[in-house]
Formats: sequence, structure tokens, C-alpha cells
Amino acid sequence: MNSFNFPSGRHNMSRKALYTVGLTLCLLAMMPYSASAGPSIPAKAWVVIDDNGTVIDSRNPNARLAPASTVKLVTAMVILDSLCPDMPVTISKHAEKVHSIRPRLMEGEEITINDLLRLALMQSVNSAAVALAEAAAGSERDFVDMMNNKAREIGATNTLFANASGLPNGNQYTTASDLVLILKAALTYPLIREILSEKIAVITTGGGRDMFIENTNNLLWQDENMIGGKTGYTGTARHCFVCAVNTDNGTLFTAVLGARTRRSLWTSIEKLSAIGRDSLMMKIKYSEAEFSPEKLVNSHEDDSSPIITDSGNPGMIGPLPSKL
Repeated sequence: MNSFNFPSGRHNMSRKALYTVGLTLCLLAMMPYSASAGPSIPAKAWVVIDDNGTVIDSRNPNARLAPASTVKLVTAMVILDSLCPDMPVTISKHAEKVHSIRPRLMEGEEITINDLLRLALMQSVNSAAVALAEAAAGSERDFVDMMNNKAREIGATNTLFANASGLPNGNQYTTASDLVLILKAALTYPLIREILSEKIAVITTGGGRDMFIENTNNLLWQDENMIGGKTGYTGTARHCFVCAVNTDNGTLFTAVLGARTRRSLWTSIEKLSAIGRDSLMMKIKYSEAEFSPEKLVNSHEDDSSPIITDSGNPGMIGPLPSKL
């Protein structure tokens, strides 16, 4: 871009004003371009939020969508509000018959609250969530009332639960924004935080049966800064995930609902985390800057001092940044 002269006369600006304009343009040119993840995220909704609650990137963050197994975070919180982790629970016939992934829990087996939480949060075993609900409230239906009360307590007012497992139910929904609130609240429970960070575990029933489980959060193996998260999937909800990641400049919370495939879910989380990290880094960079336009302008009170120049001409603004 070519340099230019500001006209004289009534359109002439003071050197101080010209300096302010030039400096502002320079600062704008220095600032990074931050675009939304946009269509590169194949999901129905997502949000990236820093630990101060600032939304960094989002799409449909308040859309009501099926939560799948992410509801188990609330199940876990309600259980720890009510019961001792060392308490043994006898698996009911109803819990045994709930549609669930392996390992299969058998009627009459005794498993502690602690281990049922691992089965529910790490491996996403639905029968474990139902067994927990029955232990706390007598029935899953009554437990759901406790879950909805908990959601309101933590501010997830755009969320409604219909069961403890996340299995499809037309009356059950959450939002990406609410899901972040839920995870933030869940991570204040030391046991939940510990479980979400574990890659593998061995569960032993009262009868001596061992069950090996592996966390469904693949990013625990890929990102050493991963605090923890919860996956979810049903045919209606598609692939869902909410997680927290440590960065040098704060914690990032990311929620994705309705991703098309599990592979695209992980790719989307990585893209959104990168956007979040860049945003936090620049936020810190500019907040720590030791200068401002006002300070620099005040250092040039003498209007005879040269301003940004081109070719040694003190009356001419130098080449403006070509990219703003």
C-alpha cells in the first residue's frame, strides 16, 4: 500500500491524533486473525469456554440436543452427594437387564459405589448408572428428580433428564453450554476428577469376579494436559463429548454434541482446543503489554516531534499495514 499525505487546512489533524491513528493501525495489524471453526466441525453444536466463562468459539451452544452418556456426570454428582463411596450395592434384576455395553453386571452381584462410578464414567456402562440410581433413591424414576434438581443447582437450566444412563428418551436434553457447566461442577468432586483421569481400571465384585475396563476418552492417551472428560453415543444423539484441558494460560472447557463419527469427534476436539489455546495465549499477551496508545501519545506532547514517517518526510504517514 502506498504512503499518503493528509491534506492541510480544515482537514489537517494534529500530530498527536495522527500518531494515535498510526499506532492503532499497527496494533490491529499485529493482532492475530481468529476465525470460528465454522463448517470444519461436523457436529450439531459445540462450545469452547475458558475458566472465566468467556466463550471463545461456538455453534448452536444453546440448542437442546440429546446428551447420551454425558448425563452420567450428573448421576455421579448426585450419588456422591448422597452415599459413601465404600458402600456395597447389590445389582438388581432391572439393572442387569438394562441395555448396556460390556462388562455385563449380573443380578445379585455386590459392587461398591466407588467401582460402579468407574464403570459408569470410564466405560459408560448403563447398568452401573441404573444400579447407582436405585441405591440412592430406590428407583431410577425418583433418582431423576434428584438429577434435575442438581442441574438447576449448578445453573444448567436448559437441561432436562429422564434417566440416569443417557439412553434415548424424547424428554431428555441438554446444551453444549450447559454441558460445560456440568463438567465444571463435576470436577469439583475429587473422586470424579480422579476417575475421569484414569485410563484403565480393574473392578472386582464381592464374589471375586474381575472386570477390566478402559476409559472411552481416547484423548487421555494423546494429550498429557487432558484433565478428563465424558463421552456419549446413541443413534439419536450421535457422538458427544465434554472435556477440560490444562493450558499454560488457563483451563479450556470444550463440549461437542452430535458429531457424525467418533473419529470426527476427536478431530473436532483437537481443532477446538487449538483455537482455545491460541485465544488464551493472545489474551495473556495483550493483557501483559506494558504500553498503550495513550502512553505513547503522551510521550510525544511536542507537536514538532516526528511521527511515523516514510522516506524521511515527517509530514507523511508511512506505509499502512497491508493486512488488518
